[in-house]
Amino acid sequence: MKIRVGFGYDVHRLADNRELWLGGVKIEHSQGLLGHSDADVLIHAVCDAILGAANLRDIGFHFPDTANEYKGIDSKILLKKTLEVVSEKGYRIGNIDATICAERPKINPHIPRMQEVMAEILQVSVDDISIKATTSEKMGFVGREEGFTAYAVALIEKE
Repeated sequence: MKIRVGFGYDVHRLADNRELWLGGVKIEHSQGLLGHSDADVLIHAVCDAILGAANLRDIGFHFPDTANEYKGIDSKILLKKTLEVVSEKGYRIGNIDATICAERPKINPHIPRMQEVMAEILQVSVDDISIKATTSEKMGFVGREEGFTAYAVALIEKE
């Protein structure tokens, strides 16, 4: 069996009049993340980690923000397409480990649902999707509540 590991990172600015989507789950908050798609920073970092593990470049290469077909797209669709791309190379997901960094709202209550949503899309067990949440202790742009970041590592396997 061949295994590969990839790392992903994403950042999005908070904005008024936007819905907040994280890990494929809508979270009530006074602001949402700004982006060409639904700006789901967690799913975008996971997509980059999976694509990187398979040496298939990054999310912007496959789903450019200059393409109208991706304007406002649900990031769960991008995650599903990412799985299809790596599956074509013979890989399957081993596990995901991700961290969301945000001051507010509290993310922890939403993590079990995020794990369920992402596990279903990636065709793995919920136990294979680790999601953690942290703050930046009021430092930097995350600490000033200007945006969120997400980091992810993906292990993929090929028989």
